[in-house]
Amino acid sequence: MTWTEPATWYANLASFYAAAAAFITDPADNVLLVKPTYRDHWVFPGGYVDEGEYPHEACAREIREELGIALPVGDLLVVDWAPPAGQRPRAIVSFTFDCGSVTSLDGFNLPGQELEDIAFFPCSEAERLLPDNVDTRVSAAMRARGRHVPVYLAGGRIVPLSSGGSQFA
Repeated sequence: MTWTEPATWYANLASFYAAAAAFITDPADNVLLVKPTYRDHWVFPGGYVDEGEYPHEACAREIREELGIALPVGDLLVVDWAPPAGQRPRAIVSFTFDCGSVTSLDGFNLPGQELEDIAFFPCSEAERLLPDNVDTRVSAAMRARGRHVPVYLAGGRIVPLSSGGSQFA
């Protein structure tokens, strides 16, 4: 085996994008979603991780920017690895963090140029409003929150554990 210069080695490794999202519910376990002005579907509050930023920091920043409030970023609930698709030339790893429960939308201040609406939805309705490659994150996040164990998804689908069991067993 020949030695490779570190710059060459790292330049040839796969690269990917990273995103962070906030999983927020109300006391009845309805899921908070936002409706971007630039998409035809609803999403979790969140966005891409900036250079030099950790995913949990990106989540906190996105909550401040999108919702106009500060919420504590808690446990990692879901990691979802999605391969390149459509116009996105690289894979994306999405981190979904538990950002707790809020009793109302009072005090939220949406940036009108980016978000047109915000609402709580029952889990089944939230899944219908999210894109097909993201909808599984709702049940995965609820399960992870209850078990205090993160769930790993690949392309929005559950990955069985190496023991042959399911993460949802």
